[in-house]
Amino acid sequence: MSYGLKIAWRYLTANRAQTVLLVLGVAVGVFVFVFMSALIGGLAVFLIDRTVGSVAHISIAPSERNPYGLYGDAPSVLLATQASNEQRPQIRGAAAFVPMLRAMPMVTVVAEEVTGNGFLVKGEALEPVNVTGMEPDQISAIANIERGLVAGSTELNLSTILVGKGLAEALGLGVGQTVRIRSDRGNEANMTVGGIFALGIASLDDRAAYVSIRAAKVLFALPEGISRIEIKLKDLQQAPQVARQIAAGTGLDATPWTETNQQLLDGLSAQRRSGDLIKGFALVTIVIGVASALLLSTYRRRSEIGIMRAMGASRSFVVLVFVAQGALIGLLGGLIGAGLGYLALSPFPLPELAPSGGFPIDIRQGAYDSAILLTTIGAILASIWPARSAARVDPVTVIGQ
Repeated sequence: MSYGLKIAWRYLTANRAQTVLLVLGVAVGVFVFVFMSALIGGLAVFLIDRTVGSVAHISIAPSERNPYGLYGDAPSVLLATQASNEQRPQIRGAAAFVPMLRAMPMVTVVAEEVTGNGFLVKGEALEPVNVTGMEPDQISAIANIERGLVAGSTELNLSTILVGKGLAEALGLGVGQTVRIRSDRGNEANMTVGGIFALGIASLDDRAAYVSIRAAKVLFALPEGISRIEIKLKDLQQAPQVARQIAAGTGLDATPWTETNQQLLDGLSAQRRSGDLIKGFALVTIVIGVASALLLSTYRRRSEIGIMRAMGASRSFVVLVFVAQGALIGLLGGLIGAGLGYLALSPFPLPELAPSGGFPIDIRQGAYDSAILLTTIGAILASIWPARSAARVDPVTVIGQ
């Protein structure tokens, strides 16, 4: 075994220029593999962060109260409950299971909210608004209002309100100005604009406003209950499983973000398949290059192979020599390509820290181990054909030549 490896290494170093070019060709293929892995993985992280980063991973809401029928003994008797427009759906007794939610190992944030629709009125201007009431210390727990703040602060009290940039521009609002909020329950209150935010999501920037949860309970006539509970997880990909667990434990509707962002998931899946295709072409290029070079080496060394065979070397030994060459080429090229890929990706910031319009490359998803392993396996497979060709050399014929 060691003797075969020694001969394989001697063959590789005998023509250093050819070996260097071959190893560099493999390294370029590995570099493309690593770069595409980091780019596609980084783009997925970037899109999910920008799309899901400002929403809950799981939303818990009261179970729907659908009408149902009760049939009496007489066929003509029909009783039915009807959905009420007067009663706002709410979660009662949240204090009983919120500690349980916070104790779940995958959960990082549990935010109680009171939500409702209404209007903001400034002089004669009036704009519809989606109001969310939260605890002041959790204002950036779901949507990172602090990071998207363009004016003012995120401090909330009973008389302050945070509004999106688009909404503020539509009403001509600035920090410190007073605006009147009118809820769909008919309650009104004057509030002072404490901050203006821009999250880059039109539905939030143009229609969202945040107030303290106590002010929201007064506006929407929910003195005891809450509208929903929003949760963030350590790993958002676990949202469907955790949602099922929460629904089974609480009896409430738990909706993971994957159900409301199916188009995003379909797009990421198609992007991932396209990337796998490109990486597959890179590996095919490596296999063809190694096979071609070793076939040429076999032809040039026919006389040497014939001498080895005449001195008693078995066909399996000859196969081992050429397979070892392929393995060494794949391993060296893989290591060099992966190292160059890592160095090239190092200057790029992580996708979650990338500026708007930046290049979303994730150095953590370079798939370096896979690139080296697949390249080495591919090079070994590519060397089998030349190795079998070398093993079939007739020593009498080639020595006579």
